[in-house]
Amino acid sequence: MSNTDPIKLLKKGKSRSSEYLLPYDGAFFPIEVGELIRAEVDLTIVDVRTHAEWVFVGNVPNSLHIEWQIFPTGAQNPNFIDSLRELTAKEDRLIFMCRSGIRSHDAAKTAKLDGFLQVFNMLEGFEGDLDSSGKRNRSGGWKYTNLPWRQS
Repeated sequence: MSNTDPIKLLKKGKSRSSEYLLPYDGAFFPIEVGELIRAEVDLTIVDVRTHAEWVFVGNVPNSLHIEWQIFPTGAQNPNFIDSLRELTAKEDRLIFMCRSGIRSHDAAKTAKLDGFLQVFNMLEGFEGDLDSSGKRNRSGGWKYTNLPWRQS
């Protein structure tokens, strides 16, 4: 998907809001986010996975890390919105990411309800969906697409 017009790509992501009936501004696949980054589009990836996931599974360079749920209990982080407000501005283009796109959907919905203006979800997330044998990273996701990531 190289040489993609970033304006067309942004429109495509925004069109998914109505196509998928999303309660926020749209959604992108990881490869599209990679293209936007290469085109130097101003955006912030907000990784909402747990601290354990960031450290042991890997993370995206230059992304923000704000847990949506707290490890190991799985309780929702009561400071999520406060942390988001502290680290970003209401008008920033925010792309929420988790393991597969489910927690990030909830985080994006919450951010939109709080008044953030450009809120998107990353479909497939960092590791993608489970394949037929119950494994991740084999079809879809940031890592599978060979986008930049690091492990602590």
